[in-house]
Formats: sequence, structure tokens, C-alpha cells
Amino acid sequence: MKKILITGACGQIGTELTHTLRKVYGVENVVATNIRGGNNESVEKDGIFELLDVTDYNRLLELMKKYEIDTVMNLAALLSAVGENNPQLLWDVNMNGLYNCLEAARETGAMVFTPSSIAAFGPTTPPDFTPQDTIQRPTTIYGVSKVAGELLCDYYFQKFGVDTRGVRFPGLISYSALPGGGTTDYAVHIYYEALKNKKFTCNLNSETYMDMMYMPDAIDSIIQICEADGSKLIHRNAFNITAMSFCPVDIMNEIKKHIPEFEMDYNVDPIKQNIANSWPNSLDDSCARAEWNWNPKYNLESMTIDMLEKLKIKLEL
Repeated sequence: MKKILITGACGQIGTELTHTLRKVYGVENVVATNIRGGNNESVEKDGIFELLDVTDYNRLLELMKKYEIDTVMNLAALLSAVGENNPQLLWDVNMNGLYNCLEAARETGAMVFTPSSIAAFGPTTPPDFTPQDTIQRPTTIYGVSKVAGELLCDYYFQKFGVDTRGVRFPGLISYSALPGGGTTDYAVHIYYEALKNKKFTCNLNSETYMDMMYMPDAIDSIIQICEADGSKLIHRNAFNITAMSFCPVDIMNEIKKHIPEFEMDYNVDPIKQNIANSWPNSLDDSCARAEWNWNPKYNLESMTIDMLEKLKIKLEL
């Protein structure tokens, strides 16, 4: 990677990815883009920033040629819970945006990284230690778009030789930017509320297990797979990756080790609960470990310590 363009750079993943890539590859070699400005000062002011609606192919191609881009990291997307309220918009952004990235990469010779998700699985998928290759029949439009995206990326690699790469992210937890409407968002908001109010109302059932990952590991995974030897990648567009699996009770108990007075109650959101019920409890990421040496650094205990420390500073507590 020499010249990188990030779509959706002001989102939860994009914010931290942009900062990290600017440090690793140089500010002048990272082009951050977003559909609108004015909502993420550090991304917009600390390096190259351009407005881009990923569904606008001509604008995307213009920027790729202008900056001589060799790697596109396509993060522009609507998430699971938001998508259920507007499936047509999700399909337009997630699928047509990806199609444009692949077409532009076909013309310019760039690599394309696109994240898939645990949402690519469904209620008929084996729920525990879910295999890399297994049944994928999701019941959300977000999940359907992710399965279609995995297949489309495979097609562009096989048909046109576009160097496509991707991982299936679990729920992501970050102190830097708030999430944007995903089913696993509770695992971010719980830390904020624990510090500010010592109380949190969870919108999932207490025993709802899902795979999760701390954002520093997620950022590392993107860089690692993009820098990996392509000849060794068998499952190049949809690697299972994970770091930990827990339920709301587990994260509550971990927080209480540091904030003993913390309390949690429940007000279950039926839409998010149904989505969570359709996803695996845990993933088998052995293929990622074998093919590009994936190895996360954080577990629930170490993540909780770091989240609380960083948020105290951020919230000036």
C-alpha cells in the first residue's frame, strides 16, 4: 500500500483507521473521504479530506486518478439496525457503493478492502465456533448485502483479477467514535454510562452472546490482511476474525471490578434482539490465523481496563 483512499472515513471504524494509516504510511499518502463534512474535525483537518458519495462512480474514479490511489478501503455503509428501517437505502449505499469501488479498481489496478460481518450468517448457521465455510442465510438486509458483497468481491478477483480482500468483523468496541446504529452498539454505550451515570439500560437480553473485538485489533486486522502475501490467501474476501465472545452480564461484571456501584437493567429492543438471535455466539477464526497470522491482542479484561482509562480522559472525569 502506497496511496490509500478510505470511504466512510468519519465513521466508527474510519475515524481510527484514518488516524492509524496517516501515522503508518504518512499523512500525504492517505485520502480520507466521507459523504458529508463537519462532523469529524480530526479526520477532516489533520490530512487530505475529500467529499465523496460512494454511489457517485465518476467522483470516486476522479479522486482515485487524482491521488494515484493503489488501495481502496471501502467503509461507507449503513449498519444492521439502521438498515432494517430503510432497506432500500442500505442496498444502494452498501452494494452500489461496493460495485463502484470494484469497477474503479478494475480500471485503475487498485486493491479493494471491504469488511464483511458476523451478520453474513443467519439462524440456520451453526451458532458455536461457526466455521469459516458454512451456511449463510441471513435474515437482515444488512446481512444479505454482506453475503452478496463477499460473492461480488470473489467474482471480481476471479473474473477480472482485482485484488480484493476482506474480513468478517464481529461487534466493534471503541472509545474514539460512537457507533452508528449496529446491533452490538450496547457494548460501547455501556462504558460511557458506567462512567457518567453508574447505570445502564441494556437493549438486549442478559444472556445474548456475540463475538466482539476492540477497535485497535480491528485496525490491525485491516492493515495485516492488506499487507499479507496474496498468494497465501484462500478465503481472501471473508475471513472470520474474532477476539472474544461475551454477553451483557459478562461485560457488566467486568466493569463492576472497576466501578463496584455500577448497575444494569434491561429494556429489550425486539428488532435488535431478533437480529442478535440470528447471529453466531462465537466464530472459528483458524483460517485467518493460518493464512495471514491473525492474532488479536485484547480480551474482555484488558479491553475494559483500556476503555475505562481512555474514556475517563475523553470525558474529563
